[in-house]
Amino acid sequence: MNKKELEKLQYPIGKFEAPKLYTRKYLEEKIEKIEHFPKILKNEVHTLSEVQLNTPYRPEGWSIRQVIHHCADSHMNCFIRIKWALTENQPVIKYYEEALWGEGIDNRTMPIEPSLQLLTGLHFRLGYVLRGLKEEELLKTFIHPEHGKIFSIQDMIGMYAWHCEHHLAQITELKKRKKW
Repeated sequence: MNKKELEKLQYPIGKFEAPKLYTRKYLEEKIEKIEHFPKILKNEVHTLSEVQLNTPYRPEGWSIRQVIHHCADSHMNCFIRIKWALTENQPVIKYYEEALWGEGIDNRTMPIEPSLQLLTGLHFRLGYVLRGLKEEELLKTFIHPEHGKIFSIQDMIGMYAWHCEHHLAQITELKKRKKW
């Protein structure tokens, strides 16, 4: 498999591209995607066998199980970062080694149900908080130490809606290729 084919498996919907302008319509659509992600994910994975859950979505990639647990890990961090941005003056957030988290025993072997339940509650809270933000709150920011870059809450809305669709597509594309 060549590099381009591997990249298509890794990024089936392409890499995230921020909009030039964050309109209210754009943000509402992305918040809706965030809110509905747990239900859509659960519908895609609830009938998969243990063998299927342990199948990598691409060569040398995470298994479906690891992708699900990664979403819980990542989205918890997203929620905490948003809360920091809302309650502190441009905080420097804590970076986490997502690749190492993905290789932890919980991510490799734990049943998926606890992470699916966590995502359901977490995404309800995310949607609730995000829908309640005033315009000036959407512009609140934090500093990411890995990039030394400033991210706003509206940036996070776009990125995490993409993140949901990105990982969902990794799973659905594998299911199509395997005819599951």
